[in-house]
Amino acid sequence: MRTRTRNWTIFWVVLVVLAAGAFVVLSGLLDPEYETSSVDTATGVSDEQVIARGKYLAKAGDCTACHTTKEGAPFAGGVPLDTPFGTIYGTNITPDKEHGIGSWTSADFYSVMHDGIAPNHPLYPAMPYTSFRAMTREDSDALYAYLQSVRPVAVANVESDIPFPFNMRFLMRGWNLLFLRSPLPDASEGDSDAWVRGRYLANPLGHCTECHTPRGALGQLVLDETLEGGALGSINAPDITPEGLAARGWTEPALRQFLALGISPHSTAYGEMFEAFHNSTQYLKKEDNKALVVYLSGDKPLAPAPLPEVRDDASGASMTTGSGRSLYVAMCAGCHGVQGQGKPNVVVALHGNSTVRNADPHNLLHVILAGIQAKSFPDNQGRQEMPGFADVLSDQQVADLANYLRSAWGGQKADVQPAAVAASRGEAAPG
Repeated sequence: MRTRTRNWTIFWVVLVVLAAGAFVVLSGLLDPEYETSSVDTATGVSDEQVIARGKYLAKAGDCTACHTTKEGAPFAGGVPLDTPFGTIYGTNITPDKEHGIGSWTSADFYSVMHDGIAPNHPLYPAMPYTSFRAMTREDSDALYAYLQSVRPVAVANVESDIPFPFNMRFLMRGWNLLFLRSPLPDASEGDSDAWVRGRYLANPLGHCTECHTPRGALGQLVLDETLEGGALGSINAPDITPEGLAARGWTEPALRQFLALGISPHSTAYGEMFEAFHNSTQYLKKEDNKALVVYLSGDKPLAPAPLPEVRDDASGASMTTGSGRSLYVAMCAGCHGVQGQGKPNVVVALHGNSTVRNADPHNLLHVILAGIQAKSFPDNQGRQEMPGFADVLSDQQVADLANYLRSAWGGQKADVQPAAVAASRGEAAPG
């Protein structure tokens, strides 16, 4: 409790400093000014080409995820984004003049993408301008042109549910002063044309770091740990550095397949990553898919770690026996197979599965407790629904099952404790 109190004291001191600096020094006087461009008034065949390019950029940037609800019109906003500071709702970015961006210029749009400053107020960094700021002006203009071409929808924006003092948006000017950095650091090494293109796809466009990088107390990206994994609601975004990927057995062909199809020998996309695949990565051109994987792996990719032999638990008893295996055979083997081999296009394999091989057991525990949704993937591939076992298994039983999976087929220590299971209960719906 003392640590928490001390942290909050520091937090409020920083906020006061930010507020004072923002209000007195930065209250709009230092906002950058940008010129409008040809996309504000241009006409003709070139417009169609620019709009087509902007449409591709909207896919690569996954604009749908935050600006389109499942029942709503494209880009009409309303998607809730839960943050430690309250709930923020994705805004209407159709060309409606009252509720959308129909009255914005290309300069206004670039200001949002580059600085997080809209015509009326600063934005919260739930809008990933912290990554988008490295987007070129040419691409920003193309994206603007595409959004101005879609059907305008007169849907009012939902007010953010942010408590005082975080609802004072001028604080964001101070936040930007402290934390807005460009370019983002690289998690891999390379200089090939594919690596350079992949960096642009991963950092500004795909904004991978927004989910896969830890955040500090003020919501800032911890850039010293870029792409090393981050907490993302009930499911954590895993480490996607070259080291993290290799440790879980990923190869470049498997990564390319995963991004294109949402399914690979290592895993199927679930949780927020399914949405990223569904709305974005499956639409990448083949050369961009390859470039993104080159960047994530580096020009000299690491060899995937071999899957170790079955490990023994701390007592020396083989993990192929005992309560964990008994639970698996009784409750899981009917679908996943006695040897964890799964069923093609139906049930994911667990032997060597990326989630099972993850050193952090959080996502594995979540899937055991909450289950996983049925999903369809390209090429007539699919994944059937898996029920959750939160109401069936005790904390000790879930820990035993997880330890069996991690030790037998993931090469991980059998160190999951019942307390970790208890902490994972009651979280979000199936992934």
